[in-house]
Amino acid sequence: MTSAAEAAEAAARRSYGKLVAILAARTGDVAGAEDALSEAFGAALADWPVRGVPATAEAWLLTVARRRIVDAVRRRQQDDDASRHFALLEELAEPADANALPDRRLELLFACAHPGIDRQAHAPLMLQTVLGFDAGTIASAFLVAPAAMGQRLVRAKAKIRQAGIGFRVPGPAELPPRLDSVLEAIYAAYAEGWTDGGGADPRRRNLAEEAIWLGRLVAALLPGEAEALGLLALMLHAHARRAARRDARGEYVPIAAQEVSRWDAAMIDEAEGLLHRANAFASPGRYQLEAALQSAHSVRRAGAPVPWAAIVGLYDALQALSPSPVTALNRAVASAEVQGPAAALAALDALGSDARLRDYQPYWAARAELLARAGHAAQARAAYERAIGLERDEAVRRFLQQRAALL
Repeated sequence: MTSAAEAAEAAARRSYGKLVAILAARTGDVAGAEDALSEAFGAALADWPVRGVPATAEAWLLTVARRRIVDAVRRRQQDDDASRHFALLEELAEPADANALPDRRLELLFACAHPGIDRQAHAPLMLQTVLGFDAGTIASAFLVAPAAMGQRLVRAKAKIRQAGIGFRVPGPAELPPRLDSVLEAIYAAYAEGWTDGGGADPRRRNLAEEAIWLGRLVAALLPGEAEALGLLALMLHAHARRAARRDARGEYVPIAAQEVSRWDAAMIDEAEGLLHRANAFASPGRYQLEAALQSAHSVRRAGAPVPWAAIVGLYDALQALSPSPVTALNRAVASAEVQGPAAALAALDALGSDARLRDYQPYWAARAELLARAGHAAQARAAYERAIGLERDEAVRRFLQQRAALL
């Protein structure tokens, strides 16, 4: 890849959502903003190798994209009110100053969560417009067919434009129905970045950090929302262990074998403080409970044993509040530390008919581990083979192969 192409990729990874938000904030046309930005990136790939990468790549892209939008608006001018378009053209023609580019991603997040838009499209729309996810990746994350997800996203963008949905952070009365979707999208982005443990996938590079940044923004804006604090605590707890997930040779290390000295103590302390603040509101929610689960594992820093019975109780509370097959799976795995592998296997058997877990690697890896602990070597080997076939991370695949080889 040339330096110009690398610069364009870096700008896209760093500023895609920020630029879409700026471009769409005045027009209310997210799809139009994405099209204009796409053309700007195309122009960059043709221009930068010849003229060199501009000192302020984002400003260059924004200027070109604005010209594309101006051209599109002019083409539509004859059909609509001229004075409104002239005002829009004048505003869009303003030169871009890279040192003063506003960050309007938060407004875009809340616009995507408008109650007039299909609730199921909220988080996918945010992931595409704010963080640049492609429709295929979003469809996979939400267990939806790519074509169906693509149609859902197109309808949502059309709704924003047609309904004139404003780009702003809503007032307190409008907040509850939108905040959940915003937090869901941020967490989905973090989870996607978290899966790239080795940091080798350019599509996911810095995605976890970007999600934490957005989480900090929401928590700072809404310090009285316990779940906003809980989500930030959850992401910080998980991220504090990021470096310990690989050893010096790049091999995968499960949480039970991680060196606690490699955990980021300052990040864990910050997460604990946020969780304490969230608990003070006495309004428990999904993210606070998941952060509490992460907190329970962090006691190893002080040399204390992991409180598995408490963890099982937290999973019970989480399942009652926000049922999911993944929570049930994790609860079963934790219960093995309290009741033994046979009881955990019985719980996994009860989940076996859930189609959502059929191709879920952690289910088969957990099943293999529990079968091995229960002395069922042949069944464990088969489950490991299934898990290895589903895993896309090379380091995790090697770990599973090593576990299978010990049988």
